Amino acid sequence: MSTTKSGGPSPFSEEEVAAVTAGPSTDPELDEVEAATIDAPDLETPFEKVVARARKLSEAQVRHVLESVLFVAAEPQTIDQLFDATGIDREKLQKGLEALQGERREGLAGIVLHEVAGGWQLRTAPESSDFVKRFLKVKPQRLTRAALETLAICAYRQPVTRPEIEDIRGVDSGAVLKALLDRRLIKIVGKKEEVGRPILYGTTREFLEFFALKDLNALPTLREFHELTEEHQEIVEKETPRPTAAGTVESLADPTFQARVAEQEKASEAALEQLESAIETADVTTKAVSKVLDPPKPPEPTPEGGTPPPADGGPTPPPAGS
Repeated sequence: MSTTKSGGPSPFSEEEVAAVTAGPSTDPELDEVEAATIDAPDLETPFEKVVARARKLSEAQVRHVLESVLFVAAEPQTIDQLFDATGIDREKLQKGLEALQGERREGLAGIVLHEVAGGWQLRTAPESSDFVKRFLKVKPQRLTRAALETLAICAYRQPVTRPEIEDIRGVDSGAVLKALLDRRLIKIVGKKEEVGRPILYGTTREFLEFFALKDLNALPTLREFHELTEEHQEIVEKETPRPTAAGTVESLADPTFQARVAEQEKASEAALEQLESAIETADVTTKAVSKVLDPPKPPEPTPEGGTPPPADGGPTPPPAGS
């Protein structure tokens, strides 16, 4: 006996329920009837009409069209691809993309517009990436240190051969190169004109998309890399809170701060006076003690019966009877 969702007995038997819910997907009477075509034919609008309509679009409408097209695009779109899709003049497309990039930038929107791999693409804002990855239940794409080293050599020295890569890294790089080829981060670009004609490797468009680079010129130079490293070191040093210039200016402008400084100066002067007084008292005491413990000796007569010269080096008195 079947039951309802509320837990009570159902007025229908299990057989009757199964007959309704698990029955054939089509009406048996229509099995021999051929299905009619109900989808309308796909009539593509002529490109001339698309161009004519695009000329009437305002700047705001151009941005809306670009946003819609880029939203559904799976890959970065170039100006030519956007022109073929929308019929909008290339100059208007460029201005519209720059304006849209200003609206869709980090800190202002959850979807940002980047110029990547020679085209334009809408991407998730960095501050929202963790939430999006958790929602999609995807693992972040990370590369090992060996893969990053090999990929960096390919990017900066391309076209480059496997022996050249291994000479720089000092280890065999065949397995890493194969993995990078499978990930489409590098590709074979030819063969070097030397003995054995080794294969030359270079980066791909997917490499630019993976690292959000406009082109290879966007790669940091060696000088910029060292400056970036120094900047990171400064950031680490700044993790310990230190007084800033703004805080110092505010503290100097605070009247209570000035009063505290004046009080400290008075206290320092009083302590200095007490110290000087203590030093003078100690000097007097030292002299008195020295007189008691070591009194001055009386003058001794000379062998001739005269008076010895004074101890302080004063003038010698004349001899007696002179």
